[in-house]
Amino acid sequence: MSRKVLFVLTSHNDLGGVRPTGFYLSELAHPYHVFTRAGFDADFISVQGGQPPMDGADPSDPEQKAVLDDAALMARLSATRRAADVNADDYDLIFYVGGHGTMWDFPDDQDLASLASRIYERGGMVAAVCHGPAGLVNIRLSDGQYLVSGKRVAAFTNDEERAVSLSDVVPFHLETRLIERGAHHTKGGNFEPHVEIDGRLATGQNPASARPLAEAIVPVLNALPR
Repeated sequence: MSRKVLFVLTSHNDLGGVRPTGFYLSELAHPYHVFTRAGFDADFISVQGGQPPMDGADPSDPEQKAVLDDAALMARLSATRRAADVNADDYDLIFYVGGHGTMWDFPDDQDLASLASRIYERGGMVAAVCHGPAGLVNIRLSDGQYLVSGKRVAAFTNDEERAVSLSDVVPFHLETRLIERGAHHTKGGNFEPHVEIDGRLATGQNPASARPLAEAIVPVLNALPR
């Protein structure tokens, strides 16, 4: 039986009044192709369900173009379910796709946090890239501890947020919040690939980390008991 991956996408489309935002396409397209080539099946949810807003699409990237040109896949992406509509027992991995929109709607979605904690506590993996770890900051396990507490975690850094002139726009600083939750935040150079695998928690720092994160997840996921 194939491993099953559940991609999570933001439904928030307003970058603090600066410009539209949403999920970052490369952070979906690159892992999607890594996982499907590995034989995994993929489903998609978003915070509000339906059509999630897309950001950063680059048709010159063959894997992004392949997603944009795949009518069946785009139809699935236009009709996402919500966290409350899926069963944690169906998935081996939940993968939080980044994009600045996640900073507004991922942290306080209790259904999403509950879904991720159930997948993790039944022996599955939780992964997130770039701003996707915004979805991790309020996940608590059944013992009351934050999922990220005591774990090595990568995410879009405060330095990177300053570099894109959005430090005063985002509702909180992701690196700082993760540290407040007890995470051991690690980072590479600005906009350089950096991945952390800490047991069944897998995170990547920025868009350049999406593909290597997925590649690092594949052997870990395949080694988990079925």
